[in-house]
Amino acid sequence: MSRRFLRTMLAAGGAAAVMALLPTSAQAASHSGGNYGAYGNEGQYPTTTYCSGTFRQVGPTKYAEGMALKYFYSDKCGSFARIENSRAGCAAVLQRSNDGVGRVDGWVSETVDPGINYAYTMMGNNLHGRVSKAVLSCDGHDLTETGWY
Repeated sequence: MSRRFLRTMLAAGGAAAVMALLPTSAQAASHSGGNYGAYGNEGQYPTTTYCSGTFRQVGPTKYAEGMALKYFYSDKCGSFARIENSRAGCAAVLQRSNDGVGRVDGWVSETVDPGINYAYTMMGNNLHGRVSKAVLSCDGHDLTETGWY
């Protein structure tokens, strides 16, 4: 499946359809820290059969240097971050808090692979009172972020 086709589907607003068409894992290596992985679904991509098609974008798309940051949520599975139109050296980051306070207790990131301009993270479990947010980070600097959801 061509990346152009995926971009066209995304531009057409078919985020759920695009998620169903994405590979079951991203090619870039993910990184995580804090207590990420402590809750169910963490360590899995949002394309797993159990979660596929259950996500919706929450909050507005954030932009920095022409790049887009989106936050997706599923009340069944949790959340993930996605960046689009990205340059090399950038990463989608999902930060998760153990409670509703909005303090980062765990995080996961995914870098942009050579030859493509998007990346999406594995899921974070922000269910049952936990919250999370998406961050666009390039060359070690956070360029923009969403609110806590």
